[in-house]
Amino acid sequence: MFRSGRAYIVWMKFRRNRVSIIGAFIVISVILMALLAPLLSPYSPAQEGWIDPPRKFLPPSNKHLLGTDHLGRDVLSYIIWGSRPSILAAVGVVAIETAIALVIGSIAGYYGGIIDNVLMRFTDLILTIPNLILLIVAVSMFKVRSMVTIVIVMGFLWWPWMTRVIRSQFLSLRESMYVEAAKSMGASDLHIILHHIIPNCISPIIVTATIDIAAAILSLTTLSFLGLGDPRMINWGTLINDGRRYLRSAWWITTFPGIAIFITTLGFNLLGDGLRDAFDIKIRG
Repeated sequence: MFRSGRAYIVWMKFRRNRVSIIGAFIVISVILMALLAPLLSPYSPAQEGWIDPPRKFLPPSNKHLLGTDHLGRDVLSYIIWGSRPSILAAVGVVAIETAIALVIGSIAGYYGGIIDNVLMRFTDLILTIPNLILLIVAVSMFKVRSMVTIVIVMGFLWWPWMTRVIRSQFLSLRESMYVEAAKSMGASDLHIILHHIIPNCISPIIVTATIDIAAAILSLTTLSFLGLGDPRMINWGTLINDGRRYLRSAWWITTFPGIAIFITTLGFNLLGDGLRDAFDIKIRG
């Protein structure tokens, strides 16, 4: 029975796509690196020797595989520990985005009419403003910038695209036979939305969320690079910003964190594309 089910078909399509497997491998590796940071990192921020000025600007060597920065911090250790807040913050942004999009998208798509027009025009208005500019303006308004504040602000600004995805799913699913059957049996709108429509929207939500995690990592890195991130947080963008002044004499400070960002976002994008192709199941009959 399992071999003829939807989950099995999705898995078979996913595993046949080598690019998807590469993306999944990268994502799993980055997550494991973040989880196992205390075991993998040569140095820890909690250690007394985390900042050691006498060893600053050391090039890559056997002792420091990726060199050291302007404060004497081991770049490899910084990258490993920096993966934790980067991934956690990106997941937090997408979680807030998805929650808001589910509420607005489901209401607009299920009820339609004037409600749909009002909500979608407001959504279109937000989409007309460049996301990065809106984000910079919003974050700049806070005198004290913490990672929690930045994540909340990003989540409240990122919902429009996800909303449109969910709305389009609701528009097609609300006319389905099982929804009509539930209505005829007296089921409430909330019951139909939660138990009949949303479960059938999970696939596009997962795909969109996966790709948005990569975009969130880039945006968080950009904010840190511009000096708008949390100054107390170990972040890849902060290290790139610190190292850009020494790009000619100590190229490794910016190069290796940049490679880490590139590989991580590439992995999430490849995984998202693979999931999108795998979930696109067409039943012939």
